[in-house]
Amino acid sequence: MQEKRIHQVFAVSVSLKGLHALFEIVAGAALYFTSTETIVGWISDWSNRQIALERHDWIADHLLRFAETFSVAKHDFFAFYLLSHGIVKGVLVIGLLKEKLWAYPASFVVFGAFIAYQLYRFSFTHEISLILLSIFDLFVIALAVHEYRLLRKHLPTH
Repeated sequence: MQEKRIHQVFAVSVSLKGLHALFEIVAGAALYFTSTETIVGWISDWSNRQIALERHDWIADHLLRFAETFSVAKHDFFAFYLLSHGIVKGVLVIGLLKEKLWAYPASFVVFGAFIAYQLYRFSFTHEISLILLSIFDLFVIALAVHEYRLLRKHLPTH
């Protein structure tokens, strides 16, 4: 009974990673098809309206500063990063949910690399979301290791 519950938690966790991958793919594609000028215009217009309504709007102020430094190079990087990250993660999620043996070691390496990059970025940005994402990735890796061991022993995972 406990193995069935662990497998259910694994399936839900991996499915959440799949939803995140889908969001990244959609966001990356949207960035590719939207010009830098259009994005900066939208952010600036919205932020200026918000600041006009509430002088000390923290989110609008930060978005406006972001828009002022948003370059074509940053635009291209974000689009490429989101799209490639989402596609790689999506392929791994499909492989894990279909219990393909190749997907387990590949996910250990890829998710481990994502954690390393997230911690590297954290050292500059101090964004707590990067730590939370890294913890979730570690949790998924731990569950995947457990599932992989069962599959290699030809034991049922659910």
